Amino acid sequence: MEIKAQLRGLPPYQPGKSVEEVKRQYGLTDIIKLASNENPYGCSPAAKEAIMKQLDRLAIYPDGYARLLREKVAAHLGVKETQLIFGNGSDEVVQIICRAFLSPNTNTVMAAPTFPQYRHNAVIEGAEVREIPLVDGRHDLEAMLNAIDEQTRVVWICNPNNPTGTYVNERELTSFLERVPRHVLVVLDEAYYEYATADDYPQTVPLLRQYENLMILRTFSKAYGLAALRVGYGIASETIVRDIEPAREPFNTSSIAQAAAVAALDDQAFIRDCVEKNKQGLQTFYRFCEENGLRYYPSQTNFVLIDFGIEGNEVFQYLLERGIIVRSGNALGFPTAVRITVGTREQNERVIAALTQMLKEKQLV
Repeated sequence: MEIKAQLRGLPPYQPGKSVEEVKRQYGLTDIIKLASNENPYGCSPAAKEAIMKQLDRLAIYPDGYARLLREKVAAHLGVKETQLIFGNGSDEVVQIICRAFLSPNTNTVMAAPTFPQYRHNAVIEGAEVREIPLVDGRHDLEAMLNAIDEQTRVVWICNPNNPTGTYVNERELTSFLERVPRHVLVVLDEAYYEYATADDYPQTVPLLRQYENLMILRTFSKAYGLAALRVGYGIASETIVRDIEPAREPFNTSSIAQAAAVAALDDQAFIRDCVEKNKQGLQTFYRFCEENGLRYYPSQTNFVLIDFGIEGNEVFQYLLERGIIVRSGNALGFPTAVRITVGTREQNERVIAALTQMLKEKQLV
């Protein structure tokens, strides 16, 4: 048997260490996981209630059209129901886009480093991947524009960007969209949309009326705290959604996920509270960095990327041995940094105390 040539040597996605793995490996009981940008406050109580009501219906297939969730999201965004496509997390929508648009003899343009699944799925489809290095942690939109040609099918903009937390502002984005050829799909991945508070962060849904080659991705995995249920979605013109729907697997979002997302969307007070606490947590990390002369990227997300000037794996290991799981920058394209999810106040204080001790021990301050 022979698999696709492009799968040979292509590494699968490597998730961060799990809490149970660290408990077994180090014999620790008090573990905090700040590696995957999950909401430390969980999800809305209303979502939990909705989940419980679904437990007697587990033998029944979910609504393949996700009608109730579709209606709720459409009303929330002010778009037509036919402008939405749902996925098993927004990761699956990325996969659907690649399956629908990319093939050998085509290419796709993206930043580097950015969310790795754009590249991963493009490689599987046999497309050429054109990666444009970040400049000061931000998308180089001019260079990305220059990389587009007649064979380009998709351009990816992760906004805010993972792993830097930086963003493309409204002026930059509209200038870029004006100049992208209409045969190219521009995908704006807004997984961290709810956390973005900058005054000039673009409101992109209204842009769909002006740019028919635009698609926006969002998710319930981050601010809504439903990562375990895997539900995300894309917003685009009715034509784009209709054309890519055949690439979507049937029943790809569960009944539990759909019900929880509907309830979560109704509880915007929970989201506002989480966003405010996240802003406070980011400021705590910024103060720590400034007091210790550490470089960091101001973030529009619920994580911060901090450069310690030593191997990221070394910082990662130091924290791991103390029951704190973060993400080493070695795997993210920033080998002397670590990415830390903003936790609760108590979690943040514990991380900063451990990092402060590490800086002293390694004589980095």
